[in-house]
Amino acid sequence: MRKRISNYILPLLLSSLLLVPVAGRSQTKFEKVTIIQEKEKVPFYQGTAIGVEVAGPISHLLGSDILNSEVQVQSNLKNMFFPTVEIGYGKTDSFNEDTELSYKTSAPYFRVGLDINALYKKPHLPGWLLVGIRYGFTSFTYDVKGPAMQDPNYGGLVTVPFDYPEQKSKAGWVEIVCGMKARIYKGFCMGWSVRYKRRLSITANENAEAWYVPGFGKNGETSFNFTYNLIYNLPF
Repeated sequence: MRKRISNYILPLLLSSLLLVPVAGRSQTKFEKVTIIQEKEKVPFYQGTAIGVEVAGPISHLLGSDILNSEVQVQSNLKNMFFPTVEIGYGKTDSFNEDTELSYKTSAPYFRVGLDINALYKKPHLPGWLLVGIRYGFTSFTYDVKGPAMQDPNYGGLVTVPFDYPEQKSKAGWVEIVCGMKARIYKGFCMGWSVRYKRRLSITANENAEAWYVPGFGKNGETSFNFTYNLIYNLPF
């Protein structure tokens, strides 16, 4: 009788040792590598988008002396890197009632740079948080005109006209960009950005300095700018 019981108990003990709960065991090296590979299966190229900046034209319609408009082309690489090219056109025809000076210019400009998506680990979200950098450049001419000035060398009896048309200049600057882009309907998105700009170089003229630089803004060491884009993700 005891021998028969031992014949049953021994197989049960062996089977209980073999039936270890699957949930309790640690992952093997092969399984860990497989999980990492699945996480890295993010397509390198995820499309190209084209955007139109609308804040500048709206500001001009509301009374601003400055008109600034641009087109942005941006590619999406691994949902993390966004190389960007921006081509725009800036112009102004302004008059200062206090100084009676008029300033006029219009010229194209371009920027090139890269944005990084801070939310690249969350591709399921319907938007991107972008931080980036740009280099901007423009070559332009401007007209400056004001009331005639008295020449001190002749005791104020001689006046000198203050009129300097077609002054040539070039300017380069760098921008730090921070903004967001979100899907609104199918392939359409909208995005905004705040930009801190720092001038790197500008061609100076001894007769009259540039007051406004297309793409940069009012001439100075630094400038701030806000942009708002309507964006379409190209189907290819």
